[in-house]
Amino acid sequence: MAVRIVREDGDEILRKRSKEVEVVDDKIRELLDDMVETLHKYNGVGLAAPQVGILKRVIVIDLYDDKGVKKLVNPKIVKQKGEQEVSEGCLSFPNQFAKIVRPNYVIVEALNENGEKVKIKGEGLLAQVLAHEIDHLDGILFIDKIIPGTLEYVTPDDEDEKE
Repeated sequence: MAVRIVREDGDEILRKRSKEVEVVDDKIRELLDDMVETLHKYNGVGLAAPQVGILKRVIVIDLYDDKGVKKLVNPKIVKQKGEQEVSEGCLSFPNQFAKIVRPNYVIVEALNENGEKVKIKGEGLLAQVLAHEIDHLDGILFIDKIIPGTLEYVTPDDEDEKE
């Protein structure tokens, strides 16, 4: 496993549409594992393959709860309902946060790391993260959806800078 470089704002790969994964093989499993390690290094809750420079429809999510890490291949929202206004950031846009409207409930179909079909029902934060990461696979970024006037730049406080 390895920590990969997270692509940041301005990198053209973030605007490209990712390709479907034909076969979930060892190479895809290695990518998933690397993405989890990268996600944890940067304390994120979700990461999409384009954010590490790979145009494949692969995402990982960790809400740091008792449900563990979700590794999803070719995820697709098949149902959504409700709306929630959320504060959102993105590892590709360090220290930037804004208000976004996301679905409150989603059902996602995908393949797991073994190539088996899975269905995930997400509500609240999980619905938000699933929608955010799946947007990445289509070249859609959170800054495309912000409620006007809500974008904030947060600088690390003095305590963080001393570490």
